[in-house]
Amino acid sequence: MLEIRDLSCLRGDRLLFADLDLSVLPGERVRLLGPNGVGKTTLLRCLCGLIDPEEGEIHWNGHSIRSEREDFHRQLLYIGHSTALNDLLTPLENLRFTCRAGTDQVEEQACVEALERIGLGAQIDLPCRALSQGQRRRVGLARLFLGGERRLWILDEPFNALDVAAVADLASSLDAHCAAGGIVVLTTHQDVSFSHPGRVVDLAGHAC
Repeated sequence: MLEIRDLSCLRGDRLLFADLDLSVLPGERVRLLGPNGVGKTTLLRCLCGLIDPEEGEIHWNGHSIRSEREDFHRQLLYIGHSTALNDLLTPLENLRFTCRAGTDQVEEQACVEALERIGLGAQIDLPCRALSQGQRRRVGLARLFLGGERRLWILDEPFNALDVAAVADLASSLDAHCAAGGIVVLTTHQDVSFSHPGRVVDLAGHAC
């Protein structure tokens, strides 16, 4: 369970939003809404423990993510807005590095299968500088198929630069994660069709 209690966040000296309360149960998907600049990405980064809120607490399974940081990060899979790829490396090399950096012991064949599943089978050995924006996005998203026991997925605009088929495949993967008891918190500007509507949190209602 993910709990947000009385959360307030800053960007620089500007207070973005305040007094945000939210509880997310296993199996739920939450979509953050709001205009650009309202603090959606800042909130996601707070939920990951990458930045500290100005006020409030974030708890995972009853424990503060500050006090149980290592245990929390073992349950977390975060994919940010940036692809964060090394252009000189191939999709396979980038994916293997990302898994190792996240301390996940993943076999090379599992990485190959994840890239094939997301539609990059023909590009596995190309340098990432040769890929389109949509293909680069898919390299990062292949990580979702290698998350193991990571129950909390936090995704910043995961559908950006994807074609229609890839959007549908990703939506199906998020549905499956929730059906298995996982939690998804995401932002997206796209109208995506999920098997169930999920919950929506409009940060504009908490903006300062």
